[in-house]
Amino acid sequence: MTFDWNAHRFSGGVLALDLANTVVFRESPERSLDRFADPVELPRFAAAAAIFRRGEWGSVLFHTPLSPDEIAALINVREAINRLFRSAVREGGFRPEHLATFLRLGSDLVCDAPREQSLILPQRSVEGRELSLGGAAVLSALRLFEPARLERIKICPNCHWLYLDESRNRSRRWCDMNVCGNRAKARRYYDRNGKLAGKNHV
Repeated sequence: MTFDWNAHRFSGGVLALDLANTVVFRESPERSLDRFADPVELPRFAAAAAIFRRGEWGSVLFHTPLSPDEIAALINVREAINRLFRSAVREGGFRPEHLATFLRLGSDLVCDAPREQSLILPQRSVEGRELSLGGAAVLSALRLFEPARLERIKICPNCHWLYLDESRNRSRRWCDMNVCGNRAKARRYYDRNGKLAGKNHV
């Protein structure tokens, strides 16, 4: 069953985090949902990413993996990106084993790129590029190694997505205020009013 890859699905702010966020509620196993469990979502995600990540990549076409091995390689890189940055948020730096795994898997993906292809970090001014989705996610992740960007990565307390807080004073609390922020506010409202209603019935 397909769903809409809308702007909210790209709340991560950069392609690498958007890719990691294709698993929802990572920290609640009973609610966790992998959007790529259905392979048909891979090209749909890539097409949407080309639209919503123009600010990061400019005009680009992301190629999606076709064979089972290629899909597995992309999923492995996705999980490596998630572990790398999720632990960095909590611990203030990269765990050696997470960094080593990301670099190894990323190297394997980049080595599979066509020999004539010139790989550069994301630039919005570049037009008409074509990249593999996995290779682009690796390059996107490498830009997050900059300390000034790394310290702006956060974890949404509602859906557990990773996101880049680019607000002026780093005050953004939710991946998307219109979705997760409003849900949290609604929960607080009903919790508060539910308790008040309970007291009134005593």
